Amino acid sequence: MSIDDKLKSLGITLPPVAIPAAAYVPFVQTGKLVFLSGHIAKKDGKPWVGQLGAGLGTEEGKQAARAIAIDLLGTLQAAIGDLNKVRRIVKVMSLVNSTPTFTEQHLVTNGASEFFAEVFGPEKGAHARSAFGVAQVPFGACVEIELIAEVE
Repeated sequence: MSIDDKLKSLGITLPPVAIPAAAYVPFVQTGKLVFLSGHIAKKDGKPWVGQLGAGLGTEEGKQAARAIAIDLLGTLQAAIGDLNKVRRIVKVMSLVNSTPTFTEQHLVTNGASEFFAEVFGPEKGAHARSAFGVAQVPFGACVEIELIAEVE
């Protein structure tokens, strides 16, 4: 099944590339690696504001991470033209806006990791990963994620 067919079966339409909010580009390709800039969580087209451990729970954070993963695929598609060219999701880095006592950043980030495995399969979707708790994310968003992919 093609990636487009897989996304359709999940009821997902990829968004266009977001306009950068500062002095950077949404993606850079060097050789077979594509580096995607950090994407923040959005809900109803606006930053998904909140802090994990203070009003937002792990499950809601996981939903936010999944939403970011969908946005990241929109950017990746714009970068390479066809998601079927993805050989592997190599690395995911997640920044979780959280209180000092919140310790489930890794579970929040699973929202993105599990989505990539669902779309690309257990081999292409499996990746190295870091998940950090941070004091703040741009615009007060609850999660920010960046991605590195290997392409044909």
